[in-house]
Amino acid sequence: MPDQDQPQRRPQALMLAFLGEYVLGRRVCVSSGSVIDVLGRAGVSEHATRSTLTRMVGHELLRRQPLGRRMYFGLTERSIRILEEGAERIWQTGAVNQDWDGTWTLLGFSLPGSWQRERHDLRSQLGWAGFGPLQGGLWIAPGAPEVSGIVAGLGLTTQVRVFRATADQVTDVDRLVRDTWDLAGLAVRYEDFLERWDGSPPADPLAAKLGLVTDWLQIIRRDPRLPVRHLPPDWPAVRAQDLFHRLARGLNAGARTVAEKVLDTIPDE
Repeated sequence: MPDQDQPQRRPQALMLAFLGEYVLGRRVCVSSGSVIDVLGRAGVSEHATRSTLTRMVGHELLRRQPLGRRMYFGLTERSIRILEEGAERIWQTGAVNQDWDGTWTLLGFSLPGSWQRERHDLRSQLGWAGFGPLQGGLWIAPGAPEVSGIVAGLGLTTQVRVFRATADQVTDVDRLVRDTWDLAGLAVRYEDFLERWDGSPPADPLAAKLGLVTDWLQIIRRDPRLPVRHLPPDWPAVRAQDLFHRLARGLNAGARTVAEKVLDTIPDE
């Protein structure tokens, strides 16, 4: 098992992993002191943890709930939505798309040349949603990802057109996938995950569980879940996902025992 200080992980990513695993769905607020303890086990300094808590409150991802001299933090509607989406991607959707029905989503847009920021924001969010640039202002994603929220949130409803389609037999889908997405870069991230996590048992199951979930979520959030039958043989996401679930099962009991000892919580009002 890797040294939990390596690789360097963003404190907010670890914080979200912690909240998703041990706060989401419990209707509790957790004290700043116990958050500092938990993230400290994962290599985050007290200063960085306090700064992250403050920043997440400012971004409406957490809210403060004081009790006496202690400060507790609870989830907001925004953070609940983000954490639920992450949990669904981790534990239900997964990284391996073996049941694709042949449907593609095509999204076309035409923006004035002066709308550089809007174009950048749209491309960025489309990439996170699993889309790749097919040609010009036409982007494509497997399946039927929900894009109405992205388009409406950017105020681009009148500039975007969305279609569901299937590829004609003259289209070489294997080549389309290779040309549209960076398969080599994605494969390297899964290979790195396999190398980093295929080792000896962890010393601290709670720190290991947070690191594991954080690393896995960072990879699959950038994975468009391309259909396996159009990917190279022995696609590493399959092995990586099997390893993730095996390690998570092995860490669950020990990590929860440690969390129950160190977490100071109160009911979420």
